[in-house]
Amino acid sequence: MAKRELQPINAGSMADIAFLLLIFFLVTTTMDSDMGLLRLLPPMPDPNAPVPEASQINDRNILEVKVNQFNVLSVEGDIARFEDLRELTRYFILNPANDLTMSEKELKTIPLFGDVMVSKAVISLQNDRGTTYSHYIAVQNELLAARDELKNELAQSTWGLRYDQLDEEKTKAVDQYYYVPISEAEPKKIGGNK
Repeated sequence: MAKRELQPINAGSMADIAFLLLIFFLVTTTMDSDMGLLRLLPPMPDPNAPVPEASQINDRNILEVKVNQFNVLSVEGDIARFEDLRELTRYFILNPANDLTMSEKELKTIPLFGDVMVSKAVISLQNDRGTTYSHYIAVQNELLAARDELKNELAQSTWGLRYDQLDEEKTKAVDQYYYVPISEAEPKKIGGNK
């Protein structure tokens, strides 16, 4: 009996099928948009410059913001609503009533403004390891928005322009006027067990 030869399999269209499957999965897969913060990292410090100690900052100039593992927000040790964070931050920086428990002001010479009283406020943010990323980002955004609103209001009242419309010289002057660093500590357990 004669052996029958095996017919070769036509693999010419396999590449086309693989390509079509690849296109199908690329088109039908949903991509979640990532949330994040636009931040400029500070420049490298001068190795010869003296390092200030944390104890040199007066406690009244530090706004303590904490978020525990249950995403509960506290400002200066008191439970706060997320909706109030921006206004609480603005009020702490401005300290319009010269409250002795809020940030003090110092006389500073700033180009384009001259001698002005500016806030010595520092915002200290502490998150728990269990804080959700969405709450972390939301708190960061509110703190930045409070500072940015103050910069925008200053630009509007001084030059009639929004902060983002200012030239480089004016932007630097406004940044010096409302220089409010946000100090972020390493996350740790601040709210019990989860």
